[in-house]
Amino acid sequence: MTEPADQAATQAGAQTGAQTGAQTGAHTGSLPGALPGALTGVRVLDLSRVLAGPWCGQLLADMGAEVIKVERPGTGDDTRSWGPPFLKDAAGQDTGEAAYYLAANRGKKSVTIDLSTRQGQAEIRRLVARSDVLIENYKFGQLAKYGLDYASLKVQKPSLIYCSITGFGQTGPWRHRAGYDFIIQALSGFMSVTGEKDAAHGGPQKAGVAISDLFTGVYAGLAVVSALYHRQRTGEGQHLDLALLDVMVANLANLNTSYLATGRVPGRTGNAHANIVPYQTFPCRDGHIVVAVGNDGQFQKFCEVLGHAGLASDARFATNPERVRNREELVPLLEAILIQREKRAWIDALEAVGVPCGPINNLDEVFANPQVQARGLRVDLPHPLAGTVKLVGNPIKMSGTPPVYALAPPLLGQHNEELLEDLLKPSQYDERR
Repeated sequence: MTEPADQAATQAGAQTGAQTGAQTGAHTGSLPGALPGALTGVRVLDLSRVLAGPWCGQLLADMGAEVIKVERPGTGDDTRSWGPPFLKDAAGQDTGEAAYYLAANRGKKSVTIDLSTRQGQAEIRRLVARSDVLIENYKFGQLAKYGLDYASLKVQKPSLIYCSITGFGQTGPWRHRAGYDFIIQALSGFMSVTGEKDAAHGGPQKAGVAISDLFTGVYAGLAVVSALYHRQRTGEGQHLDLALLDVMVANLANLNTSYLATGRVPGRTGNAHANIVPYQTFPCRDGHIVVAVGNDGQFQKFCEVLGHAGLASDARFATNPERVRNREELVPLLEAILIQREKRAWIDALEAVGVPCGPINNLDEVFANPQVQARGLRVDLPHPLAGTVKLVGNPIKMSGTPPVYALAPPLLGQHNEELLEDLLKPSQYDERR
């Protein structure tokens, strides 16, 4: 639901961004007259902060939902101040909008409401009466103090889809604990299989981004869409219980099943694959490349490019199971060969015969990549302080209802006047608190 003023700003921004996009490969937002998103007509009340909940809300906004971000007056989402870096205006001055905040709040409208006050609680309940989905990531039991928990709001609106995101879920002995991504990466077992095998060369490592938050946000988005489909068929709302620990344990995938099948605890293998060889990084004369040989035919081609075709017929290395068993013999041989040439020379030669490989890019190289540009993974949107804000697009591609890019991450309370005048008018819901 885009107001006329927002539509005008979007159109103007799209026209300005089109010139930049022609040179950079950036997508310049949804053009006027574009098809509505798959979730157009769905209103989401987003009470979450930081990353997992906002990531879910942004995903739903990209799919066309109207997402109302409820923030604390004065300070707003914690991530607004998680900088530097901050978005800069045309004069190169900091706007106060942290890049971290910008990553997870595209497409939303911001209102400021103090949930600790009776007035704020009444305003939330009026917004709930006009919403389809509520997302929250407060600690277990915290919203019950305000009468804003699922059990309370279900009485008011049985069709409400209420999505709770916490570190440890709504049940179990740890449900009262706060959940932080770094801790979850450790507790889940993820860090036990991530990092160099030799502790002297680094030991266990966390991922470079908060993956438990990001994965949980995506799972939450899927849960919300599933619940909307269920409600369409039955009229029933429900409580969605997402936990960062649950998600990270589930996402260990084949390592989980390997452990359950054998009882053997997997360890760290660094950049190497536990079950495929060679499938790792290799040093070259001027840096590193990644080689991902997935079958015996590719290994034969790999050896031919290296000028050592005999390795592929060696009984120790002819099949993947043998290469895994004899990893400690094979890998040093390959390293001694690959170090002799520059990485681009190896990549060109290997790509020419269909052996999967690639460079290890930094983000400057990522956004200059023609494939990344062709896929529209950079999105430029009009911003009231900066003129234009550069963001990363949604990776979902849909032929009939593509992602909607209509609003930049909102300023704190940017939509108070618009929304509070419209949505907070007294409704049929009788406030008795």
